[in-house]
Amino acid sequence: MRSHLLNETTADLYRRSVTEGVERVAAKLATTQRPHTGISVDELAPVINGIDLDKPLADAAAVLDELEDVYLRDAVYFHHPRYLGHLNCPVVIPAVLGEAILSAVNSSLDTWDQSIGGTLIERRLIDWTTERIGLGPAADGIFTSGGSQSNFHALLLARDEACRLVMKKALDEGRELTKAELLPKLRIFTSEASHFSVQKSAAMLGLGYEAVISVPVDRNRRMDTAVLALELEECDSEGLFPMAVVATAGTTDFGSIDPLPEIARLADEHSAWMHVDAAYGCGLLASPTRRHLLDGIERADSVTVDYHKSFFQPVSSSAMLVRDRDTLKHATYHADYLNPRRMAEERIPNQVDKSIQTTRRFDALKLWVTLRVMGADGIGSLFDEVIDLAAAGWDVIDADPRFEVVVKPQISTLVFRYVPEGGDVRADLVDEANLHARKALFASGEAVVAGTKVDGKQYLKFTLLNPQTTTADITAVLDLLAAHAEQFLGESLALHR
Repeated sequence: MRSHLLNETTADLYRRSVTEGVERVAAKLATTQRPHTGISVDELAPVINGIDLDKPLADAAAVLDELEDVYLRDAVYFHHPRYLGHLNCPVVIPAVLGEAILSAVNSSLDTWDQSIGGTLIERRLIDWTTERIGLGPAADGIFTSGGSQSNFHALLLARDEACRLVMKKALDEGRELTKAELLPKLRIFTSEASHFSVQKSAAMLGLGYEAVISVPVDRNRRMDTAVLALELEECDSEGLFPMAVVATAGTTDFGSIDPLPEIARLADEHSAWMHVDAAYGCGLLASPTRRHLLDGIERADSVTVDYHKSFFQPVSSSAMLVRDRDTLKHATYHADYLNPRRMAEERIPNQVDKSIQTTRRFDALKLWVTLRVMGADGIGSLFDEVIDLAAAGWDVIDADPRFEVVVKPQISTLVFRYVPEGGDVRADLVDEANLHARKALFASGEAVVAGTKVDGKQYLKFTLLNPQTTTADITAVLDLLAAHAEQFLGESLALHR
């Protein structure tokens, strides 16, 4: 069994095995005709469940043959131009090269003595990102597994910073306030279109879902700052404490960007931590033409970015950035066996001092290789392409009488629904028709679209992150959706006659 360990004696086996795997994937990518095969759970589950994991095939070629049947053949391929579903991007080749290197070397980014150059590369990329955001000379951050973890980490810092400040103020006034007394009084403000990880984070932080105040959005699906101002004032008047305001730069459903300068002003007036969830919209940081859409983000106390969305990186690659590196100490714990306090005094750069993870992949390497090959403008121009595509896609849908579209996109998401001619079909049947159209399209394997609800109604969604997608693809998918919806309505209306 030692022959399977990657070391100096097995380098040739490593080269052959990985090359064969790469060739299989390359062949699959070159011949993929649609986003996925349309296979169902009931068809695939028995095949996978029937494999005896206690009886290995031993030979890598045989395993790759088996993998063809249980994974590669039926995988959802995000690189296909008619994958228009979730926030999944096609990946750039330099990042895949970085992924191959980091997996083989397998550095762990928790301590200096496990990573050396990896630590410095990650730190340089954090500095590069905070410079792009404009957070200032005291900024810092850490790579994470994704936007949900980044949001959680930021709100953990916001919670403890709020507790520190409020408890200090009470002590200065001659009152003693414990953390246990304070936690139920903390409130988080975010728009009704923000990511659900805000609510989940509040629950995990011991605040409860009820600590999150949902602020309505305007007609462009951006946080209504007039309502936010009223909610913050009400919070103060009730003796509660505005812990954080979470603005979104690229909402999951609409790609909308909240009014960041006004939110920053209100957060500052009420001594609230401002967090910007830019998991989706962070690609604008590299855009040669649209960086201004993020104006105001530089005033945030913390920012979430997901490089594995609009920087075209493989999952996972995210980061949480802060304006003041001292706030990262709220998540610091020194363990004698890993990162004893003396190491900080000796200025040994242990990234675990900043992270809520311990063992952590060197995901930063993917972005490093990408930047060194393509440059920031190269990444940003790809994101610009899909934003241009979304604008053209809006024109297509808006001109199509079979569909209604919610709002013009700020970045690259289009939310719309099929509406039958005449408008005399029951509302519940229209909802069912849109839901059926999405499911039927997925089952066909011809395209993948997402879905959501807007004002209680069922809508469809194009999330455009592939520069290879064209308006012809959009038109073709609209035709498929309309055909599925019309067939469903025809059959449903026939049954009710």
